[in-house]
This record gives sequence, structure tokens and C-alpha cells, in this order.
Amino acid sequence: MKIRLTALLLLLTLTLTLAGCGTKTQAVDLMEDVPPEPIATETADDTVETEDAALAVTDFAVRLFQQCAQEGENTLVSPVSVLYALAMTANGAADNTRAQMEAAFGVSLETLNPWLSAYMENLPSGEDYKLTAANAIWFREDECLTVRQDFLQLNANYYNADIYQAPFDQQTLEEINDYVSQHTDGMVENILDKISDDAVMYLINALAFDAEWQTIYKENEVHTADFTLESGTVRETELMYSEESKYLEDENATGFIKYYKDGAYAFVALLPEEGVTVADYVASLTGAGLTALLENAQDVTVEAAIPKFTSEYSAELSEALAAMGMTDAFDPDLADFSLLGEYENGNICISRVLHKTYIAVNEKGTQAGAATVVEMVAETALEAPEEIKTVYLNRPFVYLLIDCETNTPIFMGTVMDVA
Repeated sequence: MKIRLTALLLLLTLTLTLAGCGTKTQAVDLMEDVPPEPIATETADDTVETEDAALAVTDFAVRLFQQCAQEGENTLVSPVSVLYALAMTANGAADNTRAQMEAAFGVSLETLNPWLSAYMENLPSGEDYKLTAANAIWFREDECLTVRQDFLQLNANYYNADIYQAPFDQQTLEEINDYVSQHTDGMVENILDKISDDAVMYLINALAFDAEWQTIYKENEVHTADFTLESGTVRETELMYSEESKYLEDENATGFIKYYKDGAYAFVALLPEEGVTVADYVASLTGAGLTALLENAQDVTVEAAIPKFTSEYSAELSEALAAMGMTDAFDPDLADFSLLGEYENGNICISRVLHKTYIAVNEKGTQAGAATVVEMVAETALEAPEEIKTVYLNRPFVYLLIDCETNTPIFMGTVMDVA
């Protein structure tokens, strides 16, 4: 069944006030007409399909990270954020467009939707740690735009998506950016630079991570030290020294796992061997290999050191996603989002996938935020031996933030420079 948004607008005249920001907006909240319905949990609870989905998500994370990592530059992506925004979008795709998106995900939407829903619903949180997620869909007020009720319902059911209708003017731009800022605890600002003239829809995910270390560093555990870049340039930085108990090693790198409070989340560090560049190491990663590495962490004492660092990253991901096989979705002639709806004056396709991240790692813990915006436009046309390992992150390295239940990479990054 189709729903014409202008009809909904006539029914909904209440002005929405976004929770927490106290600013009256033009956007009309359509969730009143699209309340989430109970969803079947058989697929999410099925062990085989759940494991398949978890492996697919990790593999997607590695492939996306490989597409985004730029030699010599700090990189930070949140594959989980990207996947939430794209999965909502894919629920409106049909035929080859849908098939390509599912191939890029590595799993069908019938499996991915319930897995992502259960993942978001079961995110652990406590007094000293949290990971929160918010999803939203914004539509343009336009009598030419028609959306499908079942598309809205599907994303309300699985993603608890906030759904708004707005005029897509300067105030709408500010409202979308405020929404992202609010749901990333202010860590991601102004993700949307402009609202394109032909934009008809924005599908958004926002994540906020904040956690204290299981053991906070003491003053005497932080010392000034050298950090040597791949070029040989030496930077002065502050290294935080500790003793960890989970050691990682593969053919090209050594590393460790450092836990946050209660062990629900962890920081994973992977230091390429001397002579192996970060770029070469990243290129060698696979989803299955990373999963096996994390699952087979050795119970060995690790003398570890982590630099204090802050990193911000932003990218437009359309080329990266197209390289992963999602080509039709960006092509106005080939894109098929007919399960989403239609626009009388042109075909709906993806124009941009904007991604922005932030991380701060210090003595107390880690704060990280991520947001992904999909812009849709309508265009014409075992027991280890007793030993001690040492892994000092005093040169470029790869890191992850994972949840310890599924080992899912929530964030993946490189530190090439600490300046």
C-alpha cells in the first residue's frame, strides 16, 4: 500500500520538538502513524543464521575499512553505523539493486534486519559504559513524492526509526544536524553540509560510545615517549603503560585486547611487524581472519602501551561502496528503489553516503561518535605458556572498538600520526 506524504501532513499538524534540544522544528513526526510492531524473532534466535550474520557483519567491516583507509593518514570508520543506514535504505530496493546491496552486505536482508534489530536492542550499558544508536528517516514535503507504508513500517519495526517530514530548507538542514549532534553526544557536528535541490530523503544512523577503562591509568603510568612515523619522523607523545592479559598474534602483527568496565566492550590494538606497513597489513585482513584472531586471543601477560590520541574523520562513501559491488544504487538509470516509493519527476537513487567519526582515547577511557547519512535524490535518467609479551604502540597501528559478546567491530581505525 502507498501513502502520499502530503495527506499525512494534513492529518498531522502538531509541531515536533526534538527531545533534549528544546528547539521547535518544522519537521512533522510521522511515527504516530507508523508505530513499531512486534517482530518475529525466529531468524534472530536461530544459531546458524545468527552466526552467519555476525560473520558477514565483520567481513563487511573489514572490506569497508580497506576501501576507506588512506596510506599515511589516520582513518576511523564505524561499519556498524554505515550498515544500519544502508540496511534501512536497502529495505526500499528491488531486483538487481537489492541483490547488489545484499551481496555487498554479505547476507540477505531477511537475515540482516532481525540481526541488526536484536543487536541494537541488546547493546550492553552500565554506569561507566554505553553504546547508543538512533535511526531516522527524513522526507521532503512534496506532492510528487509517494512512499510505501510497508517500507516505513519495516524500518519502524526493525530499526525503531524516527520518521519526519520537512520542507528541506535551511531550517531542515539545521534540524538534521542537530539530531545527529544530539544522538552522538555532540561528537559529530554538521555532518550535512547542504540539502541538495533534488534530495527527497535522508536515512540516518548515529552512534555514541563512552566507556571507562576497566582499570583507569594512574599518573605514574603515563610518560612522554617517541612515536615514530612510517616515514621515520619522530613525534613526542604521551604513552599510557599497562599490563594486559589477552595477547593477539597473526603472521604480520602482534597486539592485545584492553577491556572497558565490566568487559562488555574492548579496545583491540594490532601493531604490524617491523617492515610491514599499515596499508599492507590492512590489505591482508579478512573478516574470517579477524574473527579467528579475536576468538583465539591468548591468555598471556602483555606489557602494553597506548598513545593518548584524538582523531576525527569524514568521508563520502559512494565510491567505496560502488567498489564493493553496490553500483546500481547510485545510477539514476539503473537504481530500483520501487519498494521505497516513487517520485513523479524522476527516478530515486542514492546520491551520497556521508560518514563522520570522532574518537578520544585517554587515561580514563574512550569516547567515540559516528554518523552516517544516506542522501536519496530523484534524478531524470587454549592455555598459553607462562611468558610476557611486549606491544608498545609507538609507531603506526590498527585499532578496533568491539563488543565482547559478538566481537563485532563497532569502530575500525588506524593511527598513522599523533600530531
